Amino acid sequence: MSEQSIKLTVDAVVFGYESIPKISVLLVKRKYDPFQGSWAIPGGFVEDGESLEDAVSRELKEETGVEIGYLEQLYTFGNLDRDPRERIVSVAYFGLVRPDTYKISAASDAQEVSWFDINNLPKLAFDHREILDTAIKRLRAKITYEPIGFELLDERFPFSDLENLYTTLLGREIDRRNFRKKIMGFGMLDELDQKVSKGAGRPANLFQFNKQRYFQLKEEGIVFEI
Repeated sequence: MSEQSIKLTVDAVVFGYESIPKISVLLVKRKYDPFQGSWAIPGGFVEDGESLEDAVSRELKEETGVEIGYLEQLYTFGNLDRDPRERIVSVAYFGLVRPDTYKISAASDAQEVSWFDINNLPKLAFDHREILDTAIKRLRAKITYEPIGFELLDERFPFSDLENLYTTLLGREIDRRNFRKKIMGFGMLDELDQKVSKGAGRPANLFQFNKQRYFQLKEEGIVFEI
């Protein structure tokens, strides 16, 4: 029986939400072959004695300058022909952040680093388009059963900002009346005695997250069914 020869890598799909609103993803332009000059998801080889979580955090920091406290494991990609060099299996992770809170800078084997709108992506190296599509599907499925992404809004916000967050992440319109009824029914929002004017309409009340209730709901895995 021949000796097994498989290398292990990690990839980090980092989504960014902006209040424009839009969803973007952080990509790097590869400095070396294979796929030199092509855009790719940040990532690289796992070092001996290194955990997968440490490896993906290190590669993300080295290639983009971005440090994220927590990335969730997405899926393992191991097609035989996914890398032209040798048999390589990749464990992909994903996270959701506000791009304006990070200063990005290319380093290591990355020639450039940039945020790209997920609706206007360049051609990606390896099987990274498949990895990205899988991450988008997971993100959109997850927000229907767990309250994620609320920390991407300002500390005090009109309810319309929360509606825009969900329509953008889901990539479709929502029933705004039912959405408001469901969200308010969870008790995770505190309505403030403050208003804000947006456009020509009436001033809207501001809301603030009840973080204690919010984290309780996350632990319970509450079902939104939006």
